[in-house]
Amino acid sequence: MAKVAVIGAGAMGLAAAYHALKAGHDVTLYESDTVAGGMAAHFDFDGLSIERFYHFVCKADQPLFDLMAELGIGHKLCWRNTSMGYYIAGRHYRWGTPWALLTFPLLSLRGKLGYGFQAFLQTKRKHFDDLDRVNAGDWFIKWGGRRTYDVLWKRLLELKFFEYANDISAAWMATRIKRIGTSRASLFQEQLGVIEGGSQTLVDALVAAIRRLGGTIRLGEPVREIVAAGGRVTGVRTDKNTSDYERVISTVPTPLVSAMVPALPDASKKAYDAIRNIGVVCVLLKLKKPVTDHFWLNINDQRIDIPGIVEFSNLRYLSDTVVYVPYYMPQTHPKFTQSDDFFVKEAMGYLTEVNPALTREDLLASHVGRLSYAQPVCEPGFSAKIPPVQTPIAGLQVADTCYYYPEDRGISESVRFAKIMVDAL
Repeated sequence: MAKVAVIGAGAMGLAAAYHALKAGHDVTLYESDTVAGGMAAHFDFDGLSIERFYHFVCKADQPLFDLMAELGIGHKLCWRNTSMGYYIAGRHYRWGTPWALLTFPLLSLRGKLGYGFQAFLQTKRKHFDDLDRVNAGDWFIKWGGRRTYDVLWKRLLELKFFEYANDISAAWMATRIKRIGTSRASLFQEQLGVIEGGSQTLVDALVAAIRRLGGTIRLGEPVREIVAAGGRVTGVRTDKNTSDYERVISTVPTPLVSAMVPALPDASKKAYDAIRNIGVVCVLLKLKKPVTDHFWLNINDQRIDIPGIVEFSNLRYLSDTVVYVPYYMPQTHPKFTQSDDFFVKEAMGYLTEVNPALTREDLLASHVGRLSYAQPVCEPGFSAKIPPVQTPIAGLQVADTCYYYPEDRGISESVRFAKIMVDAL
């Protein structure tokens, strides 16, 4: 039907190529990395195949369930009982159940009720438009009071967004609360999903399906330019050649778009450049013993400069303890360029603070991954800031994870949005 180029072989790009091939298009998928999968791709971590950056599944992720069933891997989805905790000023507290909230000693009764009612209401929401222009900090304070905000939210936002911490949309926060809040076995039990074999299982299934349907995947071949003439897309240029295409779907981070598409009007380039992003340095540790029995531990401690840890082995069954320690920060932060050894030593020091029974001798292996564009900054009114998916250049669609707003990044959202873009071809 059309000759289509898809740029970026992360979850969205892979799903877009798959759906476009099913629709009868002639598809070529370009990826600058030597492997497909993007943030969901695996690597060999001391003999363990595991995601570069952690992923989990929630019960609201229907687009992912549908795709996995279609690919014949629906049976690979496993559900695990998980839990959450808080580490605040040197003490550990359980979290995520009515009993944990009622017995939490650091909040007043009014603060507890406000927090609980606010969280409960988000699980029942159908739309979040009324929160789009609301500041998240103001929204939390309105419901739970200043003390609740300071204890539960303030430092987490500061260590995730730094100078942007006071400029985050309440709609974005509310959808995160809903997604986790509705992924439960019962009122007293959180339940999250994991794909057997990790996210690479899905990546491999999509790659195999794309090739089976006649698609071409060009790994290690970054697109240098999306070419246009007469207001219409005409192809893509790589270091190897320039190829003609009638349609192009770009899934690369929006900060890269204006340089990649020189034919865009200046107003469009400014719109892409105006979308702010936070980078991440993600430390992955393999340990002899557990840190906690939680999947996620939020941290609010002035001695510890991370917003939390993800103990992945409490979700996916692994022979050793595996912990992700994400350092979110702008690329301009002086810490972003520190060495891998610096981050490993600091992360291990933080874990021994959280669990004094843990020592540095318990470290079996480590890995540090970095992304310059890991998390879009969704400020109040962000929906009006997102450029249209269909660009002023006919035949060219552009989207990345910020287009999921008010939803956050996630494989299921990538799958859902990829289908929308293909349907628009």
